[in-house]
Amino acid sequence: MGALDYLSNFCTVTSTRSKRKAMQTVEIKVKMDCDGCERRVKHAVTSMKGVKTVEVNRKQSRVTVSGYVEPNKVLKRVKSTGKKRAEFWPYIDQHLVRYPYASGVYDWRAPKGYVRNVVQAFPASINAPEENMVTLFSDDNVNACSIM
Repeated sequence: MGALDYLSNFCTVTSTRSKRKAMQTVEIKVKMDCDGCERRVKHAVTSMKGVKTVEVNRKQSRVTVSGYVEPNKVLKRVKSTGKKRAEFWPYIDQHLVRYPYASGVYDWRAPKGYVRNVVQAFPASINAPEENMVTLFSDDNVNACSIM
């Protein structure tokens, strides 16, 4: 043990600062009609502290922000531009959902290939009864059924 290690045991510095925010991606749905709306939203979010990248997709009405930011602050900043109906991105890819046409999942306002992210779209458990019946007579697993 060196002298510096020995002395460092006596001198402990505690920081009053909080840890740095985690890097995250925030997706927001906001209706943008023209280039001015798009520019105003992009400028408002870009000027925030901790923002690394901002992607605006006017066709999907989607703003994607990456950086060391809090999601609620990003949403609040977007709403401050006059877009009061802004909300977190409520959609997920359609191929990730087991039941895309369940009630409340399919949304005609969703962009192509997306459905609403709700609990009903996913099965209650991994070993659901109907899933067990389907895999019982599977062509992929030849030894699944002893009758065949």
